[in-house]
Amino acid sequence: MEDPELRAGALHYARHTRRRFLALSGAAMTLAMTTRVADAGTRTAPVTRTPDYPFALGIASGEPLADGVLLWTRLAPRPLDPRAGMDDRRHRVAWEVAEDEGFRRVVRRGEAVAAPEYAHSVHADVRGLRPGRDYFYRFRAGGELSPVGRTRTAPDPRARLERMTFAFASCQAWQDGYFPGYRHMTDENLDLVVHLGDYLYEGGIPANGGVRNTAIHDGLRFRCDTLDRYRLQFALYKSDPDLQAAHAHAPWLVTWDDHEVINNYAGSVADESTDSVAAFLVWRANAYRAFWENQPLRRPQEPVGPDMRLYRRVAYGDLVEFDVLDGRQYRSDQACGDGSKVDCAARLDPARTMLGFDQEKWLIDGLAASKARWKVLANQVVIAQDDFDTNPDTQTFSMDFWDGYKASRDRLFKGIADRNVNDVVVITGDAHRAQAADLKLNFDDPSSRTIGSEFLGTSISSGGDGSPVGGLPPGGTDPANPHIRFQNNQRGYVSCTLTPKEYRADYRVTPVVSRPGSPVETKARFVIESGRPGLRVEGTR
Repeated sequence: MEDPELRAGALHYARHTRRRFLALSGAAMTLAMTTRVADAGTRTAPVTRTPDYPFALGIASGEPLADGVLLWTRLAPRPLDPRAGMDDRRHRVAWEVAEDEGFRRVVRRGEAVAAPEYAHSVHADVRGLRPGRDYFYRFRAGGELSPVGRTRTAPDPRARLERMTFAFASCQAWQDGYFPGYRHMTDENLDLVVHLGDYLYEGGIPANGGVRNTAIHDGLRFRCDTLDRYRLQFALYKSDPDLQAAHAHAPWLVTWDDHEVINNYAGSVADESTDSVAAFLVWRANAYRAFWENQPLRRPQEPVGPDMRLYRRVAYGDLVEFDVLDGRQYRSDQACGDGSKVDCAARLDPARTMLGFDQEKWLIDGLAASKARWKVLANQVVIAQDDFDTNPDTQTFSMDFWDGYKASRDRLFKGIADRNVNDVVVITGDAHRAQAADLKLNFDDPSSRTIGSEFLGTSISSGGDGSPVGGLPPGGTDPANPHIRFQNNQRGYVSCTLTPKEYRADYRVTPVVSRPGSPVETKARFVIESGRPGLRVEGTR
């Protein structure tokens, strides 16, 4: 149990302490000015940019509702300079939403304040829009216009929806490669993009920029822990043109995993040593604050010190309901010292939880009450049993995956089975590999009831190019894990198309991330038929 005084101290520190800004070298200006900025993915002509152009980090939309959407930008004329080239004043930012790309039919306009205490980020909560419609949006500040973005509202919750498309992605280490998957997303007519975490990595960036071979100044070379350092890391990542294009192409739903704070943290426990729980909560508060500032999230989701309510539910008509999970903030510490373990009895302890008991109950009750055809869980780490051991007499499991929280997984799966919840699909990131698996009530009994399926997406760039060698072909079988039907070790994303009759998942692979411009190919396609749980390779029965 956490000491309330420690948490109160962290809250006080996060609210009232401002650390000095980083003294960065002149290379910051060079990188910021030579980084190509996206044209918003709407195929419009690029916006003319002056040296003080404030929208160098792009624009985004997210959190779609039937009557509205959240619009985001952050004023940063020199993103990698101290304070991103901004002063300490509050700046007014105008926004417009139109039915057409040329803004002849403007339906909503307003003004927001970009405040220095929020790194001059803007979160405009636009309401009064029509359900299930495309809109175009832009910002104006200091006489400058932003690129134009496209967004789409959710359909009316009562509407009978015949089709919905979305893509999901995760794990985009900047120094490991480029982000071609995002550029290819802009060629798809997506209703939504779901990001499952590891949007950035907290570690220092190599002096040569890693695979990108781009000179990096000293301020980026040490690990994130202060608010200013996390803001700088976000600025580096969000300068990527392909990421900017994907943000401007469709609304996003975002959640986090561990690297938005620190590797494998669990609740108030850091994987790496800190001075105290109180010190780590300050660290976590800094990370959560920077995350909110740099993502298209609403004001009610703004963190209070080291606490941030991120799990939520988003419906798309009667066709699909997304349960966006937070598998980091409330979880118990990893069992048996973390890592991969054999015979770890602590992983079976029913007192341990992946989601925290409140979120666990919220999820099971919500699934049981849902009227949607498809129930999609936006999840961080592998939920299917994943035995790494080729020896049939032993089992080796990751203590960071749901395997390390078996009792918590059993409660969720039992709740799904006992309350007759059908058409459950889990989408997952984190593992830097693609995988498709059926979810069993008892994974050690192949004849056990299938209660859903999991689509594990690979990374956008983390781990580098990967390899086409090895893995498991679509429809194959892993003797240690007979419920797993596909594995691939390359980079990419997953594109999903849902209808009342079926859920189709296309595994989109970008073979090369070590240089820009990778092509894309569909490596595998799986279909789930409504009312018939279990994966089917497209074209087979």
